[in-house]
Amino acid sequence: MSSVIKKVLPMLDRILIMRAEVKTTTAGGILLPEDSMPKEMQGVVVAVGPGARNPAGAGHLPVAVKEGDRVLLPKYGGTKVDMDDKREYVLFRESDILAKLE
Repeated sequence: MSSVIKKVLPMLDRILIMRAEVKTTTAGGILLPEDSMPKEMQGVVVAVGPGARNPAGAGHLPVAVKEGDRVLLPKYGGTKVDMDDKREYVLFRESDILAKLE
């Protein structure tokens, strides 16, 4: 994890995810143009906020994912975050994440 990512701490139930890179070649070795490739719907959790506020009292509700978990993402949504490296980072709410992959 780079030093830039360590400076980003998501608020409440938001989760910073690094999208998995899309494969640019087929199994046969054919190069695919970037415009024809769909977004990768998987990612790795990079940073996690403390969780949503507890409506019953003080504190926060725990978040179901932790740093390093692989998750399944929706095709659309999230807030794109630009970092210094060339990877794609997106902020999602915990409720927007579809599944946790094992």
